[in-house]
Amino acid sequence: MTTTTFAAAHIAGEARAGSAERVHAAVDPSTGQTIAEVPIADASMVHAAVVSAQSAFDNWADTTPVERDTMLNALADRLIDHQQELGDLEARNTGKPRGVAFDEVAGAAEQLRFFGGAARVLEGKAAREYVAGRTSFIRRDPVGVIGQITPWNYPLVMAAWKIGPALAAGNTIVLKPSELTPLSTLRLAELTADILPPGVLNVVAGDGSTGAALSGHPGIDMVCVTGSVGTGQHVLRAAAERVKRTHLELGGKAPVMVFPDADFARLAETLKVASFWNSGQDCTAACRLLVQDNAYDDLMAALVPAVASLRVGGPFEADAMDMGPVISAAQRDRVTGFIDRASSAGADIVIGGSATGPAGYFVEPTIIGNVGADAEIVRSEVFGPVITVQRFSDEQEALSMANGVDYGLSASVWTENLGRSLRLARKLQFGAVWLNDHLTVADEMPHGGYKMSGYGKDLSTYAIEDYTVVKHVMARID
Repeated sequence: MTTTTFAAAHIAGEARAGSAERVHAAVDPSTGQTIAEVPIADASMVHAAVVSAQSAFDNWADTTPVERDTMLNALADRLIDHQQELGDLEARNTGKPRGVAFDEVAGAAEQLRFFGGAARVLEGKAAREYVAGRTSFIRRDPVGVIGQITPWNYPLVMAAWKIGPALAAGNTIVLKPSELTPLSTLRLAELTADILPPGVLNVVAGDGSTGAALSGHPGIDMVCVTGSVGTGQHVLRAAAERVKRTHLELGGKAPVMVFPDADFARLAETLKVASFWNSGQDCTAACRLLVQDNAYDDLMAALVPAVASLRVGGPFEADAMDMGPVISAAQRDRVTGFIDRASSAGADIVIGGSATGPAGYFVEPTIIGNVGADAEIVRSEVFGPVITVQRFSDEQEALSMANGVDYGLSASVWTENLGRSLRLARKLQFGAVWLNDHLTVADEMPHGGYKMSGYGKDLSTYAIEDYTVVKHVMARID
């Protein structure tokens, strides 16, 4: 396979080559073969990117919402023009089915269009005289230069989630993609060069040292990260010295609460996607099934054959493939380690449970039953094609089990009882709660969690507000 060399960074609209001595290999996880080499941006390159963003900030902040809307829509058009190229690049670098990668390019474009339009309708509090002889009003001003760190599970989509609201609010950006999946984001930076003014969007590739240089740089006014809890904690420590604003989305452990009156056929079909989409490498994945005792057999009768029907393979094997590999050998070993330890502790491997395939980093779609509430595999984020099944006796026990983990990103409730659905939706400590559904996302609705899942919102106008500072302006009028 031909190996391509990418730039280490795109700064002020220009590619920067970086050092050939510090290079990270981008790998096709379906084969384990290197597909590209990407130099690691060092601290001096990060500094150059921050200076570029600082220089561009005033002019970008002064653009009108309609100007930002126009440029974000032009960028969306550019993504669609290059959909096949970007989709193939994303599929090859992540291992996800080619059709899925194509859809994600379209989704990223649509999100940029949403944020462009939303920039034009942000509102502040009504102007009013709260003190005699003085009028007060509220401004939402951009924060400044935003440092953004994106994960490897949805490289292009997560870049759009970060870029869209930050630019719509009038900020400039230095973005670092995951070292595992930098290719589509670096290509995105190339595609923006003649659309956005120089310095508005800068991209630096690299590893944890690059991320540390970015989050700790004194010229960064806010750090936004989607990643692991550990990554979020590193960012918080780096941000603490200058009391920088932070925006963190740090994972989840989504419960699926199943009652006897659930539609089990619909549930099983939903979980084929909600649990195993992107090989389970999704922070909102339906990974923790909680089922009432007398519904257990009905659930498993519907779920096991549905999971058994999933088609697993490489991204270019067939457009109809349901699931690809996990992202790396380390992630494959991490996932199978969770499974092996659960089995050794007495859990039942109902289906799957092993690495598979002659090459690449594939893990079988897996269901694990007979799992205790305190089991490691229940409380920790596995981030792979694995679901656990636990029993509960009544609604209160189900709620206690659902809330009894450190994460709080998403949950779902499956019942035909409207009162029960709404009671649980109110009590569940999660940022999104689906009723008789799971994983459906709307650009107009916020995404973000409770507890160790982090804080701040992606998507929706709430995301744009997170990238602004509320300013009170008072004028003497007497």
